[in-house]
Amino acid sequence: MQLSEQEIVRRENLAAIREMGIDPYPAALFPVTHLAADIKATAEFDAEDKKSTNFTEVCLAGRLMAKRGKGKASFAELQDTSGRIQIYVSRDDIAPGEDKSLYNTLFKKLLDLGDFIGIKGFVFKTMVGEISVHVTDFTFLGKSLRPLPVVKRDADGNVHDAFTNPELRYRQRYVDLTVNAEVRDLFRKRSRLITSMRHFLDEKGLMEVETPILQPIHGGASVRPFGTHHNTLDMPLYMRIANELYLKRLIVGGFDGVYEFGKMFRNEGMDATHNPEFTMVEFYVAYKDYYWMMETTEQLLEHSIQSVLGETTVKVGDHTIDFKGPFRRLTMYDAIKEYTGVDISDLDEEGLRKVAKEMHIAVEDSMGKGKLIDEIFGEKVEGLLIQPTFITDYPVEMSPLTKKHRDKEGLVERFELIVNGKELANAYTELNDPIDQRERFEDQLRLANRGDDEAMVLDEDFLRALEYGMPPTSGIGIGVDRLVMLLTGQTSIQEVLFFPQMRPEKRHDEKQEGEA
Repeated sequence: MQLSEQEIVRRENLAAIREMGIDPYPAALFPVTHLAADIKATAEFDAEDKKSTNFTEVCLAGRLMAKRGKGKASFAELQDTSGRIQIYVSRDDIAPGEDKSLYNTLFKKLLDLGDFIGIKGFVFKTMVGEISVHVTDFTFLGKSLRPLPVVKRDADGNVHDAFTNPELRYRQRYVDLTVNAEVRDLFRKRSRLITSMRHFLDEKGLMEVETPILQPIHGGASVRPFGTHHNTLDMPLYMRIANELYLKRLIVGGFDGVYEFGKMFRNEGMDATHNPEFTMVEFYVAYKDYYWMMETTEQLLEHSIQSVLGETTVKVGDHTIDFKGPFRRLTMYDAIKEYTGVDISDLDEEGLRKVAKEMHIAVEDSMGKGKLIDEIFGEKVEGLLIQPTFITDYPVEMSPLTKKHRDKEGLVERFELIVNGKELANAYTELNDPIDQRERFEDQLRLANRGDDEAMVLDEDFLRALEYGMPPTSGIGIGVDRLVMLLTGQTSIQEVLFFPQMRPEKRHDEKQEGEA
């Protein structure tokens, strides 16, 4: 392995630390008592000596992110999980005896930026008013052998030499999180959003459950799966593309409301809104329909976004999106007619194929009526729907798991929630007629035989479950990653995933952006 000059120096410092009899990677617990952000937010001070009256003894740990001073005292910046705080280190405080090596050698010479340290001391305010920790005890906690990118901020708060290269940021997320505070904040918002959604569903009386990730049949959606082989059972298995059919089995089993936050895996293309591995929350409630689900979805999103942001509006690019309900409702056919001027409601497959070609939409012979309508909607309508909009009443050919519409022949009781030009949620009044369901599956098999590799497969065990009887039910799947994108104003799904899928690295010895 070829090392940079800085990496060589750090390894030399590591050896010198060991020679001092100090373990650079100690195993013992370090008794952290406070966080930097809490101190800076709530510290109170004596008017005369500027010492804190409520933080007289503190113990913090984190990375050393800056260091300045050449004499008997130094200022530095410590970064913990909550943020940064200035620390003041005096030689005679941390090395009160004759041996001053803890300060003169370890702190001043061998301590590199990025190293982990623990400090004890008291909080005070400097002459310029900056809240700081006066260090009385110092412990080395962990050596960093690679230099962090040098990100500088001037007096006005402007950032220079930022670590911004997406290729490096996504691949080395641990560095991104260390040097970019706004990225840490984004993922905290993601966590709070999921917690808020869980709280909402719990309050509704739903039970959180877990369903299989490895499945013998890739059911629940019309997409390509990832496949593998189980050696002991000598059988193919698929990473789940949806957890829908298992959650509905639980409704059959007697649970009136279930939900699951889970990873889904789809072997399809990658772009700004698609990653092969993504997070969905799906929930199913007995004795409800898609009208109830629309109202519940409005309540869930309004509650969750308000909980995280303190308001229901979010800024995404040039658009300000408002999640305060009620949302607009528009049927699939009416949406296509409104945005294209073409009424497709009475067209057969050949008529739809002709219209699609006239609109310069690429079509294939394997596409049936449902796929053609989906292509027309996706190409000509979806991207224009910015504010939250429920697109309702889909053609039966597009929705093999959905109950037929109670009033409209040839349609089903389904809606998709479109926000900022992308699908955010998909919901049904669930099909619970096992005979009708079998016929729908068989229609999908015929599409597969025509070459549609995204057609849904027939699941005999799910049909058996339905034959035992499933109550009237409504269900929904919500894309958590896309919701986080909206919440944080991001236009790329890679920004809201800790570790997005990446191509293999071409080289392993490239320097990080910002390294000297």
